[in-house]
Amino acid sequence: MKLGFIGFGEAAFEMSMGLKKEGLKNILAFDPLWSDSKFGQLIQERANKAEVILKEIPNDVVNMVDILIVAVPADKALTVSQSLFSNLKMGSIYVDVSASTPDVKAKISQNINERNIAFVDGAMMGPLPVYKHKVPILASGNGTDKFIDIMSVYNMSISKVSDTAGEASAVKLIRSIFMKGLPALLVEMLEAARKFNVEELVIKSVSETMNSKTFEETMNRLVTGTSIHALRRSVELEGTIKMLEASNLNHLMSKSASEKLQILGEFNLKDKFEGKTPNSWLQVIDAMEENKQGEFLK
Repeated sequence: MKLGFIGFGEAAFEMSMGLKKEGLKNILAFDPLWSDSKFGQLIQERANKAEVILKEIPNDVVNMVDILIVAVPADKALTVSQSLFSNLKMGSIYVDVSASTPDVKAKISQNINERNIAFVDGAMMGPLPVYKHKVPILASGNGTDKFIDIMSVYNMSISKVSDTAGEASAVKLIRSIFMKGLPALLVEMLEAARKFNVEELVIKSVSETMNSKTFEETMNRLVTGTSIHALRRSVELEGTIKMLEASNLNHLMSKSASEKLQILGEFNLKDKFEGKTPNSWLQVIDAMEENKQGEFLK
């Protein structure tokens, strides 16, 4: 079995290092920056270390491999797929692990499938330097089952989401709302806490709240409770915003949270639930969707 990479950056390098140790001998790669005066040496050093054969043109990889993993920047993924389209090896699997949107993954899949080439939308869910080839990968698309069958021999950690291209990437991007939003929120909180010299008390208070239950229980309580008290909490955050402004501290996250709570309050969920906190976050989200549909039909 031959494996190929289009784009030999950190992801491709780390995966190659792990796969070589698992016994995968034939790995080819193309990277347009190989000839670059700034990055070329690093790419060559990585290829040498991982025992990967670099090729000067992408077609020398594409038409030789059984599985092609495309690891390029998200804004280049669609264009790259179009440039490779006509030279893809029949019977091969095209795996896109870029951070592209579900719509882009679906478009790439449609193009690739026209040549009867199987497509996999791959979403890598962990740090490559830590996991290497064992990085958890969520996969969707019509080539997922075959991809898992072939690569499980090399101990890759691939979980199927569905046969629909784009759904794996959707999971990753939706997860990013929390995983990237939370650090931004924490920085704003800690900056203010440090400014007022109350960081220990603030961290202790938040820790007691967050650690008292599981994540799922805390999430459910926060969402269901907020559905009833959204407007009041939005107003309360205005006090926080004024405090931050007076202290010349950035308040972008607090302002956004206040606006989101204001929008939530406009759904009038307190009336819908008759002032009683619903049991599940699903009731909140479904009620919001019903409200949107009702407004649309008016």
